[in-house]
Amino acid sequence: MKNFIRIIFLILSFIGHQFNSYAAEKVEYLKTDWSFKGPFGKFDRAALQRGYQVYNEVCSSCHSMKYLSYRNLTQTGGPEFSEAQAKAIAASFEVKDGPNADGEMFLRPGRLSDKFVMPYENEKAAQAANGGAYPPDMTVLVKARGGGVDYIYSLLQGYEDPPTGVSLDDGVYYNKFMYGNKIKMSNQLSDGLVEYSDGTNATVEQMAKDVTTFLMWTAEPHLETRHRMGFKAIVYLIILTILVYFSMKKIWSRIETEV
Repeated sequence: MKNFIRIIFLILSFIGHQFNSYAAEKVEYLKTDWSFKGPFGKFDRAALQRGYQVYNEVCSSCHSMKYLSYRNLTQTGGPEFSEAQAKAIAASFEVKDGPNADGEMFLRPGRLSDKFVMPYENEKAAQAANGGAYPPDMTVLVKARGGGVDYIYSLLQGYEDPPTGVSLDDGVYYNKFMYGNKIKMSNQLSDGLVEYSDGTNATVEQMAKDVTTFLMWTAEPHLETRHRMGFKAIVYLIILTILVYFSMKKIWSRIETEV
């Protein structure tokens, strides 16, 4: 019995130590107001369109979005580009197709039905171009990282000079929000890097927020529909609860009268 209690004590001590270590290492992420948070949250259409622009002009040279088609850009609840705008976006890319009548592959302008064009032919090519690191696909990146949107938003703004005593290998950069503080992706954002078509001032903070909003939508394209369904379900349950309450009250009142 004493050995059993000792084992339980050791296990609890180990768990407590691990929890304290995690709490000590936990980083407080940057905070901002997300329009899509909360039970009634909705995506900011302008932010989604700006976010796509940042992805296209800054991120797409390394990061793919292989689960997204150009027609998704017209989707209700998403960026809601017009069909003409989405067609123009798709046509600005060359897509490998074929074979043709001569058995050869050929390039053609993109169509709405095409998936987003990949920046590299394959994973090995991506690794070779990035010093051995593979740039992750960004379609569901927000869901694949602890901290979600707050983590991505903070990471894009977390580059700084390493503290005294911290040495970095060539091609490695210091980021205070990265796990381990070391990252192979260099700082990609700087003020005025893109020229927003709607005239918004393209600060690092604004671009980080916009592209993170876009990444949240690619990870949860039906978020607004879920919020609407959830609200309707809550209203239905409230009405049902009220009806059941009054029905039971009426039934029990008859029983009391008979007694």
